[in-house]
Amino acid sequence: MAGRITTHVLDTGRGKPAAGMKIELYRITGDSTWELVAESLTNENGRTTAPLLESSGVVPGVYELRFGAGAYLKQVYNSGLSEQPLWDIIPIRFHIADAEQHYHIPLLIAPGGYSTYRGS
Repeated sequence: MAGRITTHVLDTGRGKPAAGMKIELYRITGDSTWELVAESLTNENGRTTAPLLESSGVVPGVYELRFGAGAYLKQVYNSGLSEQPLWDIIPIRFHIADAEQHYHIPLLIAPGGYSTYRGS
């Protein structure tokens, strides 16, 4: 089985998938800089239409998902937020040891908090 990196975003404040959120995937390079390897917008199901990275593109190393939460929250809750959203970019840094595995890293978000876990 070839490895892949996927995600989805659920808006727990609304009880719905978070559609239209920008997601960027970075990988740290040998010279300790971050390289953008994929970017996408979530669809109506809060998912990307394809894996962010798969097959030979997945190699062991350190990765970071960056979720554009601020822009999403401002757009969706614009009339319900009395101030600028607390969250802007939510980074989730993780390690890939086995490039043959599926790494599913979801984000659960609301105006007052967020969480993540290793999904399946």
